[in-house]
Formats: sequence, C-alpha cells, structure tokens
Amino acid sequence: MKLIVISSSGQVDNEVEIVTQLFEAGLETFHIRKHKLSTRKMKEFIAAIPKHFHNRIVIHSHHKLARKFNLKGVHLTKSHKKKNWRTWLTLKLIRLKNSNIILTTSYSTIGQVLATKQDYNYDYVFLSPIFDNFNSRFQGGFTEHSLKSALQKTSLKIVARGGVDIVSIENAKRIGFDGMAFYSSLWKKKDPVDEFNKVVEKFQELNIPIE
Repeated sequence: MKLIVISSSGQVDNEVEIVTQLFEAGLETFHIRKHKLSTRKMKEFIAAIPKHFHNRIVIHSHHKLARKFNLKGVHLTKSHKKKNWRTWLTLKLIRLKNSNIILTTSYSTIGQVLATKQDYNYDYVFLSPIFDNFNSRFQGGFTEHSLKSALQKTSLKIVARGGVDIVSIENAKRIGFDGMAFYSSLWKKKDPVDEFNKVVEKFQELNIPIE
C-alpha cells in the first residue's frame, strides 16, 4: 500500500527540515500542494530539499518545475484538466526529459472514478473525503460496501484521502485501498516525523507492505 504525505497548504516552521527528515525516515512519495506559492517561491522550496530526494516529490502546481528538478510526478487539478491542450503540451515536454514521470489526480465521488476515461493514464488517484477526523467513520456519502464495490470495478489505483490517520489504517486495508494520503493528522502534531514513524509501525503491525 502506498504511504503518501501531502504538504501543509500553508507555512510550517522548519518545514524543509521536517520534510527532509520524513524522507530519511523512509517516505517514498511527498505531494507539494501549495497553490498560493509563486513559481519562484515553489522553486526555492524544492531547491532547499536535498537533491537526492527530488525524485520522491509530486507537485500540484507550477508543473514546469518537474523538468528542472527531475521530480517524481505531477498532480492534475480540475483547472489543469479544463486546459486540456496546454496541459497535454506541458506533460509532453516534461516526459521528453523524464519518461518515468508519474501522473495523479483527485476525485470526490465514486461516479467520477468509474467514469474516468484514462485520457492521461493516471498512476493513482486520490478519493476524498473518506473518513471523519473525529471517529474514523465514513463521510461524504461513502459506505464500506460502495467503496469496496468501486475498487473492484475500476482498474485505477485508488488512494484514500481526507480524515486519514493512524486509526483509519485498518479500515483502509480492509476496504482494499491502494494507498493512504496523510495530511492534517501529521501536520497538526507537534512532531510530524514522530507521528509518521508511528504510522509506519502500524503498517508493519498489520503486515501491510509499504510502497
């Protein structure tokens, strides 16, 4: 199962140091979701992260930086998909330099997942919001039955997002998700790296291979 961390959308004290420590602790995929950052600020943020970890980074904006830094991938938002021709050209230019670049996107309903035509050949997609932050029960109209059914019907790799924390790992495994994206459950902690290590330990306790 993929263990993914999404950046805080705002500023975090010592964020680059924390992200670097997450990579050192074994994090394989880090999504930078900071839409308010200018291209220059995003460039500075990535450049501050040790170069040998750049191939673990997926960016949600300023996609052209994927060429400069040889990143792991790019994430397409609704607005990117609306600009179909421009997005196609950007991806083509990125792939000229890195043919292994991965592509991801987000959905908020099962209907969207099942209707995907795979125009972009996504490596995985986020589905959210899945869990309630307070009790790890389902929200957003999702049920265990509907999620299991959808996961069986689609060839897409589906990553649970929204309310994902250490308590919901067992539920995500039982349902059959291909991964989990951790966000606020890490960044709201005093020590995000310590919380990440606890998540890794829980994966190991449940015999879930980490990708």
